[in-house]
Amino acid sequence: MSGILHGIINFLLETVSHLGYPGIILLMALESSFFPFPSEVVIPPAAYLASKGQFSLFWVIVSGVFGSLLGAWVNYFLAIRLGRPLVQRFIFSYGRYLFLGEHTLVRVENFFDRHGHISTFVGRLLPGIRQYISLPAGLAKMNFFLFSLYTALGAGIWVCVLALAGYLVGANEALLKLWIKRGSWFLIAFCGVLVAIYLYFHLRSSSGER
Repeated sequence: MSGILHGIINFLLETVSHLGYPGIILLMALESSFFPFPSEVVIPPAAYLASKGQFSLFWVIVSGVFGSLLGAWVNYFLAIRLGRPLVQRFIFSYGRYLFLGEHTLVRVENFFDRHGHISTFVGRLLPGIRQYISLPAGLAKMNFFLFSLYTALGAGIWVCVLALAGYLVGANEALLKLWIKRGSWFLIAFCGVLVAIYLYFHLRSSSGER
């Protein structure tokens, strides 16, 4: 299995090297949709090549963000097109066993109508969630401009973290992994603080309206 994974990673690195910025866009679009490989094997190597003068760090970041946005759009429109019928069919078949009903969809839509911006932004910064936050946003038919804006902002922060790590320590694999790990934990903590601040002002605003 490790040999297969190693071969996939080598293929990705060769793709980035040979295709340049379009390769970064393609791979990040796949990573941002459903394809099971991490952005950590795309952006840091490209940024390391930028440190050697083969790429521009600015355009590596721009390509990474644009690719992430493309992949998120795929999930978003798939959820709009296919999501609701599939969820309704699932609820009709199994909802009674999981205490789910039609109201579940309404709650999701109402939630993203009120909190879609913070959910999309924070979701793009969290591992294991960033690839899939587009699905509930599409299911709830979140405003496309706002979805794109907050997706780009969240993806931009993550891509910058990866790019700077690859640019500064890309030649040292152990140090690169440490930097990315610390960066991930920092972003998780940042998201926790951001959500706490958002909830504070949201609850304060709600209580003021009563």
